[in-house]
Amino acid sequence: MALMLSPAATFFPVAGKPSAAATRSLLFTTSSSKGRGGRGKVVAMADILGDFGARDPFPEEIASNFGEKTLGNVDTLHRILIPTLSVLSLSRVPLDAHPAPLSEEDARRLLFKVVGWRLLFPTKGDSDVLKLECVWKVRDQACGDELVARINKALDGAGHAPAALSFEPPNQVRAQLYTPSVGGLSANDFIIAARIDQINTKDLLPKKRVWAC
Repeated sequence: MALMLSPAATFFPVAGKPSAAATRSLLFTTSSSKGRGGRGKVVAMADILGDFGARDPFPEEIASNFGEKTLGNVDTLHRILIPTLSVLSLSRVPLDAHPAPLSEEDARRLLFKVVGWRLLFPTKGDSDVLKLECVWKVRDQACGDELVARINKALDGAGHAPAALSFEPPNQVRAQLYTPSVGGLSANDFIIAARIDQINTKDLLPKKRVWAC
């Protein structure tokens, strides 16, 4: 059974925490196709938002002089409102108790749903697996230790911890994610990455220099 990320995957925050079944019904649809060895896989669509925005008027509408019968200017600028990152985030999606492995193509598509993360490919002849990695530049070791503590606190009880999370001198923190049970990446890794993206790090990052002219 394959799992496909549905175009209806955009969901908006509502009162209360959505159940795993309810959220799954919104985000995923099932397909009868199977991956290698009959194992299911998650297929992420290119864009969960689809095609949206204002359209040009039809010739019949222009001929009707509809602009003369409405308030405002007929040449009013139309703006397409893009949902905020928090709306698009995977952070509220429940983790799958039995995750399926992601193909490289699906992983590349889901990479657009997280911020600052990259795919870490195993080198030739290496027995390592495909991973998800993010590196943060911080001011000093104290800020690095604080960021590690915030990530651990945010993921406490999640049931899916980073494969690696540590401060690297002189001023960076590195996190790596993958799912050992599938021997690579699963949708759970991107959900965890999205939750980490919600952590406030602005007070830990190096201060930008401002040059006076």
